[in-house]
Amino acid sequence: MAKQETKEVVVNENRVARALAKHLRISPRKLRLVIDTVRYMPVGKAFDALMFLKQKGARMTEKLLKSAVANAKVLGMDEGRLYVAAIFANGGPVFKRFMSRSMGRADRILKRTSHLSIVLKEGRKSYAKPEAPGAKQEKGKMTKPKKKALKAGAGKS
Repeated sequence: MAKQETKEVVVNENRVARALAKHLRISPRKLRLVIDTVRYMPVGKAFDALMFLKQKGARMTEKLLKSAVANAKVLGMDEGRLYVAAIFANGGPVFKRFMSRSMGRADRILKRTSHLSIVLKEGRKSYAKPEAPGAKQEKGKMTKPKKKALKAGAGKS
């Protein structure tokens, strides 16, 4: 008799998806205030948190997070199990400008830029919201609940 070999499916927990945005016109200090709110969050919750922040850095972070999720899909990672493993903002090049002041003096103005990096990993558990059976509907279309048909003779008096 031939032996049957069983193969176990092993999830590779070392895979990461990265995204990097350079030369963003916002100071790293302002950007760090935004990214500290989404560090170690599941991707779905991170998008929800960024959507309600009104800072300029939240839009930049949200855009880069979408890019990192797209990179994870290309690598074959499960989107429902992704979380923000690392996110950091480093300083980029600084534009130096001068503003003239009284009596022939000048003040220096520093216009800072940032480099934003995001690393996503797959968690052990799924963060995706479980769907109710039969609750699938097309995007953008609202459907009315169907009325149950009255049984014969049930509504008559």
